[in-house]
Amino acid sequence: MGKIAITPLDPALPFGSRVSGVTFDTLKDEATRAELNRACIDRGVLVFEGVEPSAEMQVEISTVFGPLKDHPVASVERADADKLLGVIEIKAGPEACIVEIDGKQLVTWQPWHFDHAYNNELNRAGLLRSIKIAQDGGKTGFADGIQIWRDMDPAIRKKAEGLSVLYNLDLRYGQQRFGLPKNFKVIRNHASNLHEITKDDPCSIHPILWTRETGEPVFHMTPYGARGIAGSRREEDFALLAEIWDEAMRVIQPYYHAWHETDMVLWDNWRVLPQALGGNPAQEPGLHRATV
Repeated sequence: MGKIAITPLDPALPFGSRVSGVTFDTLKDEATRAELNRACIDRGVLVFEGVEPSAEMQVEISTVFGPLKDHPVASVERADADKLLGVIEIKAGPEACIVEIDGKQLVTWQPWHFDHAYNNELNRAGLLRSIKIAQDGGKTGFADGIQIWRDMDPAIRKKAEGLSVLYNLDLRYGQQRFGLPKNFKVIRNHASNLHEITKDDPCSIHPILWTRETGEPVFHMTPYGARGIAGSRREEDFALLAEIWDEAMRVIQPYYHAWHETDMVLWDNWRVLPQALGGNPAQEPGLHRATV
């Protein structure tokens, strides 16, 4: 049985590792599985390189970190609902949202976020693999909440301490109150009517700051679906949230992953913020995401 190799993702970044040598056989070894779990806790992002590009391998790697969790939104398209519990399909198509940033149209673009913010219970991790690689764009970004909080201005950190944000499933960019890029506009809205179906549902609540068992404080916030500050809900709260978010974006040190067929990327959803940079709408890129 071979061994895996874990190396730093980028010497300039305080998070992330590359993992090679992962096969079905190596994943049978409990010591290897424990090593991968430690790496997830320590590094936050694991880029698996040279793995078998199959749904079965994606599920096998995912289960190293916990049981697969079905997506909480029934209307989200599944890769294979009968065989691949918790694996959803993220793809472009005739109903996909198209945005424009600095004059360039993009499909499958998403801002910095954490998964399932609209749920009070968050999944531990996600695992992505590309099923159709965009030739123009298509990178996925990852940012470390530990690094962001560490480098933020102490005066802004003080404003953020103790605050929790309200979130819901209204993910229309036209309703996003802060955190959109400059020169941003929506060309075609999401076809989903989730905002109507869930408009009367209670918001989830998540703190901007939390502390890991290992002692590090973590910045954990997104403008995506944010509906105000818990216990307040004043209009002026959005100016405060924007100030906190802008400071986080000032210090952010992201990693952007360019996809290859034999890659899969796992991230700690309690620590790391992902971002989809989107791609050319004519190319219809697609990903499968497993939810752990």
